[in-house]
Amino acid sequence: MSAGKYTLLFVLILVFSPALAQQKSKSQLQKERQRNQEKIKETEKILSETSAKKKNSLGELNALKQRIEQQESLIGSIKGEVRILDSEISENNDIILTLEEDLNKLKKEYAALLFTAQKANNSTTRLAFLFSAESFDQLIMRLRYMEQYSETRKLQAEQIIKVQEELGVHVKEIEGRRTEKNKLLSEEVTENDNLNNLKKKQNVLVKTLSKEEKKLKRDLDETKKAIAQLDKLIEEIIREEAARAARASNKSSEANIALSASFEQNRNKFPWPVSSGFVSQKFGKQNHPVLKGIVIDNKGVNIQTKEDEKVKSIFDGEVSRVAFIQTMGNTVIIKHGEYLTVYAGLKEVFVRPGQKISTNQEIGKILSHDGVSELRFQIFKNMTALDPQIWLRNM
Repeated sequence: MSAGKYTLLFVLILVFSPALAQQKSKSQLQKERQRNQEKIKETEKILSETSAKKKNSLGELNALKQRIEQQESLIGSIKGEVRILDSEISENNDIILTLEEDLNKLKKEYAALLFTAQKANNSTTRLAFLFSAESFDQLIMRLRYMEQYSETRKLQAEQIIKVQEELGVHVKEIEGRRTEKNKLLSEEVTENDNLNNLKKKQNVLVKTLSKEEKKLKRDLDETKKAIAQLDKLIEEIIREEAARAARASNKSSEANIALSASFEQNRNKFPWPVSSGFVSQKFGKQNHPVLKGIVIDNKGVNIQTKEDEKVKSIFDGEVSRVAFIQTMGNTVIIKHGEYLTVYAGLKEVFVRPGQKISTNQEIGKILSHDGVSELRFQIFKNMTALDPQIWLRNM
């Protein structure tokens, strides 16, 4: 009986508590793997569109870089699942070993009980045991003892059956986990091959683009001119808004303060201005992906997306300006109290200056240039450029 109780306690502590904790982690990894696979499909579509319109472009390089990051993340999720399965298999092995040891103990105890019972079942021995009692009370006690002894044998037999059943369950579980692990390991090999192929493509593309240094520099100069125009436009709007705020009534000022406060409260919660895509250029200073010694200072983020993707406002506000900038396309600037959001790189605009805008309202359609569909998105508080990725929720 002691061996059986130990077994049940061991199973409860070793199996259920860690298994529940690990199951959550395993579930998270499976969801993460699914998300990665969905993002990979999305990026593959963007990469296919980009390379179909123009081979050997920076847009293609950015999409390849994103694919490689997603591929590495996918492999990381698979490896995490394999580690958990290894742990579960190890735990099951420990449980099986303990159950086998307990089963052997129970069988030995039961064999001893049977041997004793056979001796006790001899009618002469049984009667001699009963009638050798020194008193009636002792006789009753010996009868009860014999009944309890018989019951103990039954319980012992039942316990052996339970442990055998429990052992069979864990053997099946471990077989299932081993099958799952082998499947994941096979998938990991395939995904590693895909990763190596992507890296080879990336290296070839970088070498090809390096040979087009003059064109890349011309394109960069054009982009810098367009950004300078955009910066000038934003500064102009900020000055105008500051002057308007100085002349505004108390009621208007209170409304702006409330809108600014509401904007700030939604930090990390804003929806992305496009439904699909990835950050192709981050906020702040960074090296050019091909040109050596060239540093780019981005006051927002560039989001590479699909052709004809709709662009949406991230929050309630009012359209402050709609402008066209050469090589960059149309730009929509929306004010949210003290804050401004900038959406540059549109081929069509659906809104007009002075129009009230709500969260997720479509404001335009993305422009494709040289096969790249890319939105330049910025957030300003007065004259200060903010990192949009800190304000937007995880994509």
